Amino acid sequence: MSDSLDLGEPPQPKGAAYRVLARKYRPQTFRELIGQDAMVTTLANAIKRDRLAHAFLLTGVRGVGKTSTARLIAKALNCIGPDGQGGPTIDPCGVCEPCRAIAEGRHIDVIEMDAASHTGIDDIREIIEASRYAAVSARYKIYIIDEVHMLSKAAFNGLLKTLEEPPGHVKFLFATTEVNKVPVTVLSRCQRFDLKRIPAELLAGHFAEVARAEGVEAEPDALALVARAAEGSARDGLSILDQAIAHAGIEGGAVTADAVRDMLGLSDRGAIRTLFGTLLEGDAVGALANLRQQYDLGVDPTAVLKTLLETVHGATLVKIGADLGATGQAAEERAALTEWATALSFPALHRLWQLLLKGHDEVARAALPIETAEMALLRVIHAASLPDPGELARQIASGGVPGPAVGQSAPTAPVAPAPAAEAVLPASLRDVHTLLDASDRMRLAVDVWHRLRVVSFAFPEIILSNLTPLPADLPKELAAELRALTGKPWKVTLSPTPGDPTLAEQSAAAEDAARAAVLATPMVAAALAAFPGAELKEFKLAGGKQA
Repeated sequence: MSDSLDLGEPPQPKGAAYRVLARKYRPQTFRELIGQDAMVTTLANAIKRDRLAHAFLLTGVRGVGKTSTARLIAKALNCIGPDGQGGPTIDPCGVCEPCRAIAEGRHIDVIEMDAASHTGIDDIREIIEASRYAAVSARYKIYIIDEVHMLSKAAFNGLLKTLEEPPGHVKFLFATTEVNKVPVTVLSRCQRFDLKRIPAELLAGHFAEVARAEGVEAEPDALALVARAAEGSARDGLSILDQAIAHAGIEGGAVTADAVRDMLGLSDRGAIRTLFGTLLEGDAVGALANLRQQYDLGVDPTAVLKTLLETVHGATLVKIGADLGATGQAAEERAALTEWATALSFPALHRLWQLLLKGHDEVARAALPIETAEMALLRVIHAASLPDPGELARQIASGGVPGPAVGQSAPTAPVAPAPAAEAVLPASLRDVHTLLDASDRMRLAVDVWHRLRVVSFAFPEIILSNLTPLPADLPKELAAELRALTGKPWKVTLSPTPGDPTLAEQSAAAEDAARAAVLATPMVAAALAAFPGAELKEFKLAGGKQA
């Protein structure tokens, strides 16, 4: 037996630590910075014309590239080119020592500071003292301060003078998600760039390139789901994609839309289309069963209401003629939206939006989310059987009684209201006001009540006096609303002829006359005489109206 010990296989060298996609694919050039073309163009022109500001403020939501842009600007200003003879450029080479050192975070003249953990005046005092000295090896000494809004008031005040008149070799780059917390005295000393949310289609294309670079197969619908969930943030989207790749498995599994949907707890778009259809059909039992089915699969009720809101929004965009081809939606979804946009009127779509939005807010803060969601959907279905406000006004004007007859159930027709067979046209300005008021055109109804003086009123033309100034677009707007509510073409014109008193003036005159009549009655006159100093506050007319 040998005296030597068996130590087994020698230890294997550890591989490099895994870098998450959000770090691995951080943009290294301005060409890789997606969705911020306007800012890149401005910077390129500033560099070409040697009109560089001494301080830049980069603001925007999380993950749109604020810190990455700050580092790119640092590289652009300090790049010397592969031959060491280059100057500032919007296309830094990435191979010279300054470019590599900045990319690796080790350049002595590019100082990054996190204001969330360095908030005090002492931290800023160090920057002020160091800024007096020239750069060691770079063209510019650059200070990158992330989340600058976290600095204390004293720190901001201490920075002001240096920020306003810095040495020529110093540049300040600030990044923040909450620009409203940055003092205006600092804002006025910076050149500000507002980085926009990245459109979903650009994010989906970027994620497709990342997936190819990682050797991962990903369905376009899956990438579209990731892009929508990212809400305009490249970093958030890459983090979700990282998770989706891990979720797909280690044996070359593809990233599928179903897997992403399950991972994120998103509502199935097909199930949502079915649910939306049952809502429009007034099928309460079917709608609740569909909702419960999604809930049992782990979908949050709030997510269901959110997706229904997205559906209404999509149908409304289709109705106004917007192109949804670039939004990452599947062909069957676009076809369904087109069908609903054709079937539903604008008032119906707006009413659906308001009902679902109210339901979403209720579910979000409810102690019983699924039960609250069910009640919200039932409210949508029952509201679908009510007449449209414009139709209701026409029924009232024509003497009809809205709603089902006694003993009859409410109809379960789709939300889109059926137009009246014969609409009764308004015969006076007061009828017009009643119609607008019942149809929730409140602003226009107020103008009609207080500002309009009628010269003549005879369908299809209304002539108004313009001896008192009126908004220039009011006649056109009134004619368009009357056409929408009555289905008939109207013409509203102006005339320099004095017209009738406004409805408000007529109402005030009628009330004054009624008050005078009440004061003249023997009983009221005797009461006022018996109680000196008494006055008539309120009275009711014979019809029950209080004045």
